[in-house]
Amino acid sequence: MRNKHELIVVLGPTASGKSKYAIKLAKKIGGEIISADSRQIYNGLDIGTAKIKGQLCTDIVDPKKTATIVEWKKCAENAIASIYRRIRIPILVGGSAFYIRAVVDGLVLPEVQPNQKLRKKLEKKSLESLLILLEKKDARRAKTVDRKNKRRVIRALEIVAALGKVPELKTTKKYDAKFIGIKRSLEDLKKRIIARTEIMFKKGLIHEVRKLRRSGIPWKRFNEFGFEYKYPALYLQKKISRKEMIEKINKETIAYTRRQMLWWKKDRRIKWVKS
Repeated sequence: MRNKHELIVVLGPTASGKSKYAIKLAKKIGGEIISADSRQIYNGLDIGTAKIKGQLCTDIVDPKKTATIVEWKKCAENAIASIYRRIRIPILVGGSAFYIRAVVDGLVLPEVQPNQKLRKKLEKKSLESLLILLEKKDARRAKTVDRKNKRRVIRALEIVAALGKVPELKTTKKYDAKFIGIKRSLEDLKKRIIARTEIMFKKGLIHEVRKLRRSGIPWKRFNEFGFEYKYPALYLQKKISRKEMIEKINKETIAYTRRQMLWWKKDRRIKWVKS
């Protein structure tokens, strides 16, 4: 008899092949895929996020607005409930440890709305100065935040401004989750990332960035959408060359995959498989 609370998680670093693995698995077991990606939730961010049509909890927020993990978590939990009603198996797929943990471990998240005025002020500061500020205001959160992710640090300061400190995250687990991690060597990942970047440009990433810009999105906003949007935006502003754009995307994506793997190594629930 099928476990009514069964949830399968397919995770791994960028370009590891987790989406392809999940699609095959879904066909085999009668599953439906939910995207656990912090950027695929935005309309129009398709090529640069390697968005796959048909996955749930994508395209739910206008890119002119700032989405929060609380919004995505609500979507994911509603999608899981809907999949259960269809007597199918939900498959959560992504590379964001925090997004996956939010659902699997049932993190009770503070519902603090984005403060655009504060964000604009904090964006002007360096990551180092933001970390110093967070250490002064909330030393506990400063120890656990992703210290290389400026967006995460700003969000922490935003919550501190609203609540006085970032509350300790409580958990209310309600799913029987099984973790599958896609394992690849760093050298293999490097090759796949370079190939991935090339494919994105062939598919029209520059055109996608132009289209987003024409829709009214400020240039600074592209910095928040990840390397795949930040550097094409700088290229279109003639601030970097095409060669620099490609090199920076690849370099920073490779560095990001290292950080992803460090996060996942801490979780002993994951069964690693070679794709």
